[in-house]
Amino acid sequence: MSLHGAHGVGLCELETGVVKLFTHVRVYFFCEGGFPIEPVSLLLLGAGLYVGWNIGANDTANCIGTTLGCGLIPFRIAVLLVALFATLGAFLQGAGVMETIGRGIIRSALHPTALLVALICSGFFVTLATFLKIPTSTSQAVVGAIAGIGFATHSEVNIHTFVVILESWFFCPVLVLVLAFMSMYLMRIFLREYGKKSLLFQHVLGWLTIFSACYVAYSLGADNAGNAMGLVSRLDSFNTRLLLLLGGLSIALGALTYGKKVSDTVGKGITSLDVPGAFVAQVSSALGVHFFSMLGIPVSTSSAIVSAVVGVGLVKGGRNISKKTIFIIVSGWILTPAFALAFSFLMYKTVWLVF
Repeated sequence: MSLHGAHGVGLCELETGVVKLFTHVRVYFFCEGGFPIEPVSLLLLGAGLYVGWNIGANDTANCIGTTLGCGLIPFRIAVLLVALFATLGAFLQGAGVMETIGRGIIRSALHPTALLVALICSGFFVTLATFLKIPTSTSQAVVGAIAGIGFATHSEVNIHTFVVILESWFFCPVLVLVLAFMSMYLMRIFLREYGKKSLLFQHVLGWLTIFSACYVAYSLGADNAGNAMGLVSRLDSFNTRLLLLLGGLSIALGALTYGKKVSDTVGKGITSLDVPGAFVAQVSSALGVHFFSMLGIPVSTSSAIVSAVVGVGLVKGGRNISKKTIFIIVSGWILTPAFALAFSFLMYKTVWLVF
């Protein structure tokens, strides 16, 4: 074979290899049909990214607020850890909640307009809470908005799934509070007997507290990427893996750009925390959120970390717990899903009548 012939065969094989690689990437990340993507799909994807940004902006406090509150690490380092581990959690274990949000609550088909309204409404209320520096629940906002759309469109609602989600909003914070209280009680006994005199133990505990913040961030991504991208997945325009990755990255972007606002409320506004208290609060909340995310149930990372901080504060007697701050936060948890439901219902009816 001539040199030119061999060169031509080599180029042909290279071209074939590139085409195969592009095909695999397209199928892996996008739907089987690949491109082109409908404009409505891109619009919904943008709305989902907006919700993801809100999650990162508001819920970064749940991951690092207690760590910052005890002065363990500076914000710029903590927020980078949140961005990394939230993305990992979203990509590796976010599929369960995505399925529940996408198809588990409303069984019947929904018009893309309804999906867009639900995403915009849920994102709006979390944005409002973030600007007011109130840790709120994106899960509750999204579920409330979906319920409002369900009522507005007279769609078939999976009552069993809906009730399970509502029950989890009660059981998760109670479980976390009890776990934090018991863990902090045992921690204080151990510190009284052994820990205070050991510099090595204090050093190790500091590192464990940082690792526990990473675990909270991982649980945040696993539980909340589905809140951002679940409704987008109903269109089947994107592969689940791509949506989970984008959901994680949007959470990371929200954490990096606007995550500091609410962090001070969680870290300092509820009760003062030392390093042992921060460690217990973070591990307890992460365990609770991760447990429910593995069951595919969207729960509130905000209610989990706030309940954990309260549990730690109760061990210390509860005198330093800010009842005013707790009242504001709990009011937000109750009002967010209610207003999201009503707003999405009214907004969809208005859009449908006008257009």
